[in-house]
Amino acid sequence: MCPMNMTIEQLYHKMEDKSFQDTSTGTLFYNVYIFQYPAEEEYEICKQIETFKTRLKRPSNNLDILTLNIFDEFCAFLDNKPFGKNPSLFEYLKKKELDDPKSVNDTLIRNAEDKGFYAWIDKRIREHLNKANELTKSFVYLYGFGQIYPYLRTNTFLSNFERYNHGEEYKIIVFYPGKAKKNSFSLFGIMKDQHTYRSIHLINE
Repeated sequence: MCPMNMTIEQLYHKMEDKSFQDTSTGTLFYNVYIFQYPAEEEYEICKQIETFKTRLKRPSNNLDILTLNIFDEFCAFLDNKPFGKNPSLFEYLKKKELDDPKSVNDTLIRNAEDKGFYAWIDKRIREHLNKANELTKSFVYLYGFGQIYPYLRTNTFLSNFERYNHGEEYKIIVFYPGKAKKNSFSLFGIMKDQHTYRSIHLINE
């Protein structure tokens, strides 16, 4: 029988597995795991992610998971980036969008691939890992890749973030609204990415 994609509840139980919480495998394998789901389930998956965070903090699991919506983080990055006399590039682009949408689109794509954005994500993760509590910090959940398209593709993010990634410290779970065949992915099951991911596809074996 062929392995099937994990359901969201099966993913939760995977998170409870103590052997999966062990980050030492990050020194042998790439630490990025892809959880794929149908794009039409986006709203429900986003709700489940925050539910997971609460459930996994319970004493029986003792996990402190960092959840990052990549689109929200991009907006925050732009909002904190000055541009000329403007304290916020985000606010500047909002005002300029009606007059010059192409220029705004090009600026968004350029900034989504800027090293400053990846340093921003790394800083968010560093702050989480350094947070003082007794909870285990094994996982970072990344989602919102359907929202940030077309400014940033998942494979582009993973490739550009690799220099900041520390596989021996945490595992990344990427929530991907699309289809996958081996390591070739297509967003929404339609738009094929140009490259494959050096990642592990979460399946129910």
